[in-house]
Amino acid sequence: MKKTAQLRDYVDDWQAFQQRARDALELASLGDEDLRADIEQERDELLQELERKETQAQLSGPYDRDSAILAIHAGAGGTDSQDWAQMLLRMYLRWSERHGFDVDIIDQSDGEEAGIKSATLTIDGEYAYGYLRSEKGVHRLVRISPFDSSHRRHTSFALVEVLPQVEAEDDIVIDPNDLRIDTYRSAGAGGQNVQKNETAIRITHLPTGIVVTCQNERSQVQNKENAMRVLRARLMDLKQRQQEEEIAEIRGDYVKAEWGSQIRSYILHPYQMVKDHRTDYEVGNPSAVLDGDLDGFIDTYLKASIGQSN
Repeated sequence: MKKTAQLRDYVDDWQAFQQRARDALELASLGDEDLRADIEQERDELLQELERKETQAQLSGPYDRDSAILAIHAGAGGTDSQDWAQMLLRMYLRWSERHGFDVDIIDQSDGEEAGIKSATLTIDGEYAYGYLRSEKGVHRLVRISPFDSSHRRHTSFALVEVLPQVEAEDDIVIDPNDLRIDTYRSAGAGGQNVQKNETAIRITHLPTGIVVTCQNERSQVQNKENAMRVLRARLMDLKQRQQEEEIAEIRGDYVKAEWGSQIRSYILHPYQMVKDHRTDYEVGNPSAVLDGDLDGFIDTYLKASIGQSN
């Protein structure tokens, strides 16, 4: 029923767009100069809407319409990498805000001096996973380190994970006997109640060794619910990757993914550029990208993915 409702909305939306285009053409055919400005504005709005629809038409994966879980992990490099992880967190928060998605940081581990060691956030909204799956991988930053008294250039790495939020529990069945659940006091923000009581949750899935923590909510029940959402998403991702690896091994083209293969480089010194190594798409304004302007990278990646699948 959910799938049927989604398809009905999808068709209705395209039919409404088609009718809007017909109405604009009919007005234009009248040749009335008094309507010229209105017609040109409508044309521009229709072209923008068409571009958005073209991008969404490329999001045809089984979970592309779903909400997303995004996790950021600082790599080797100490304080610089932890600061870089926090910069990425801000970038994705800004991008989500631009697109009207609801974001909730459900777990965050702060660095000792600055930045974060890791953060997990839920991004709720239609197509959130479809857009953000292009961000999965290692992100590399090159800059003059603000934490180096000698002002040397440093390279920092952070890993971004993107998972679909699995709503149907039938997709992933979790045996309660396979779980070890520990509680502890939160080390993050959240008020006096969070600090005094054991509201934070750590869930270990014994068969796979997957560990999920959530500590940002005031209630232990809420943290447990969020942790189970993340666990289901990680188990779904593991299942998909195992299937893809089996298929790739049969084809003979399986290559194991390694930490060092960055998908994108952000260069702040000696020149300024952000380049995606999968598509060769690049821009010369890192400040705009780090402020959430990711649509060019996302659109180019989606178009390249469609071309590869064809």
